[in-house]
Amino acid sequence: MIENFIVIKILLLTTVSFSLAIIFTPLLTHFLYKYKIGKQIRSSEATPIFSSLHKKKEGTPTMGGIIIWFSVLLVSLIFFYLAKLIKLDFFENLNFLTRAQTFLPLGVLIASAIIGLIDDFLGVKRIGSRGGGLTMKHRLLIYTLIAIFGALWFYFKLDWDLIHLPFIGDFEIGGWYIPIFIFIIVSTAFSVNEIDGLDGLAGGVLLSAFATFGAIAFIQQKYDLAAFCGVISGALLAFLWFNINPARFFMGDTGAMSLGVTLGVVAMLTNTTLLLPLIGFLLVIESLSVITQLVYKKLSGGKKFLLSSPLHHHLEAKGWSEPKIVMRFWVIAGVSSVVGLIIFLLDKVW
Repeated sequence: MIENFIVIKILLLTTVSFSLAIIFTPLLTHFLYKYKIGKQIRSSEATPIFSSLHKKKEGTPTMGGIIIWFSVLLVSLIFFYLAKLIKLDFFENLNFLTRAQTFLPLGVLIASAIIGLIDDFLGVKRIGSRGGGLTMKHRLLIYTLIAIFGALWFYFKLDWDLIHLPFIGDFEIGGWYIPIFIFIIVSTAFSVNEIDGLDGLAGGVLLSAFATFGAIAFIQQKYDLAAFCGVISGALLAFLWFNINPARFFMGDTGAMSLGVTLGVVAMLTNTTLLLPLIGFLLVIESLSVITQLVYKKLSGGKKFLLSSPLHHHLEAKGWSEPKIVMRFWVIAGVSSVVGLIIFLLDKVW
């Protein structure tokens, strides 16, 4: 009976998040279009292939990620204060904001979203590196600072230094937990930033990942964290309704940065760090394509390994249509997420 209510709780909160995001979206899009908060495409000299493929998208509003994190924040606060103000078991049980499971992921979600929002604003106003906001070095520095905070919270506040190896067991690694945590958060945030390049691509891949980690958290009886992942999934569904090709708006760094950092934190909270590269398989592939391109250009004196990076832009340049790339990447993301979940379940019964 209790588990039935928990399932109802997660599904209800997911639906509420989806509904609020759908209702909120027209207000946001009206604001974005009214004040011409549009995406600026990089100069054709610096990135000729990318610019030629995406020039038609210039002016499409960015900062659409606001829909996601604002909806998550709103749902979190609504049910937190309802539980405080209305002393009924129903509302108290719907509250999922707890120090042990969801304070940190919600905190980093909002903090990194605000930083990403500033970056988006700088890009719209053509302020910063090449008139496009923060450089990748600046972003990596910000990711690192947020990750350091999270690592210290885990290590000192939660007294957590365990890393789980599937089919082997848990290992206490002491202070090594801090640099490993930082690496996981920074690499995940970087990867999400790289995959956010086509209409609906990042949203669909992230939806698979968060839904899978929600299932993992539920199996681990971390029900508040599962509800948190459900709320993010609901908001992502609403975002995708408007972001599929042709996109009404783009996610922007306010969405990509915040969701990347949060996904890494959720993986650490579920102690399934080593499953993250499988569940987020495409995030790894996209990052490797960027790194490979950079290294190859350095070693070959400027020659390119790919026509354009990340990988999805290379496929565009090869003649694949944008919807075909996105749909196939969604399929791959769904399959890799299911495989990750299967390995998690096998590890539980091994």
